[in-house]
Amino acid sequence: MKKQEILSAMKAGRLTRRDMMKLMSATGVTMALIPMGRARAADEAINFTWEGYNEPGFHPAYAEKHGAEPEGPYFADVGEALAKVRSGFKVDVVHPCNLDLKNWRDADVMQPIDTGRLSHFGDLFESLTKLEFAQGDNGEQYFIPVDWGNTSILYRPDLVEVQEESWTMLWDERYSGQISMAADATESAAIAGIVLGVADPFNMTDEELAKAKDLLVKQKSLLRFYWDSNSTVEQALASGELVMSTGWNSSVVTLQGQGVPVKFANPKEGIMSYCCGLVLMKDAPHIDKAYDLIDAMIAPEAGKWLIESYGYGHSNKKTFEIVEDAMLNERGLPKDPNLFFAKGIFQRPTADADRLHKMFEEVKAGA
Repeated sequence: MKKQEILSAMKAGRLTRRDMMKLMSATGVTMALIPMGRARAADEAINFTWEGYNEPGFHPAYAEKHGAEPEGPYFADVGEALAKVRSGFKVDVVHPCNLDLKNWRDADVMQPIDTGRLSHFGDLFESLTKLEFAQGDNGEQYFIPVDWGNTSILYRPDLVEVQEESWTMLWDERYSGQISMAADATESAAIAGIVLGVADPFNMTDEELAKAKDLLVKQKSLLRFYWDSNSTVEQALASGELVMSTGWNSSVVTLQGQGVPVKFANPKEGIMSYCCGLVLMKDAPHIDKAYDLIDAMIAPEAGKWLIESYGYGHSNKKTFEIVEDAMLNERGLPKDPNLFFAKGIFQRPTADADRLHKMFEEVKAGA
């Protein structure tokens, strides 16, 4: 697994810090090889974010106003980022995802965001602004959504006969030996839970988890392999070795760029989603420029660039008015994400990850 793939997996909530360190050790990558950012103009807003997420396209209006880019230290692990902030590292905004918001709220390092200072706030999808832990007890806004992504099924429409997009496609015996799933306990269990129709696929009861295990055991004989690298899945789909696999939005961009016919399913049971955004630090040293940066990142023009360049969704509904329908279709994104969100399944923190890991190891071992 390449370093960037490890970082992408962390962002999607797919790897724990322990998993990440194991993978980095196995691939010869170390935290020392993940720099804390690149030089930017002094006295600009400090955006502490994921690697690759401080490119100029993410915030063009900021440079237009200030004549310089924000400073861009970046992190590989949001837990490490929180520890660094708590130890005194001074930044203006940080870019966590909804899975991590509770930890940031509990750490008491953020200040409420004055949404009246954001010209684009009123154009954001309301459901994203009200995700769990995005707001305080009195309605204060602590989290401004920026980008959202999905886990779904990548499939070759020229090689698969699909009557209805559904998570049950991953159990289709007609394609035995041509299906793949991520080597991820939390995600695999959640997908099985969704197929079973449980109330909370990220926190199942013992009885529900036992049924999920049975479903995954049944699936195992149909799989070509469990994957732990985006590039492995992309190459196998491109060659026809696989006809379908779980995957992310970014693989759609990669495969379509190679001329490979691929679709990103919108399962009838709901697509799995996550959302990342910005939080404002209590001791932000450049508060006015921090607001300019937040506003620039939620502008429609920034969202258009995000969709076209990264394949991820954007929080501003006006973004979807300026992106061509053909591009949205290629990226597997809807024209009206409100319907998408209403039907989707937002990932939630898992209370007992060790239990899932034990179950999944038994599935892989054939127990």
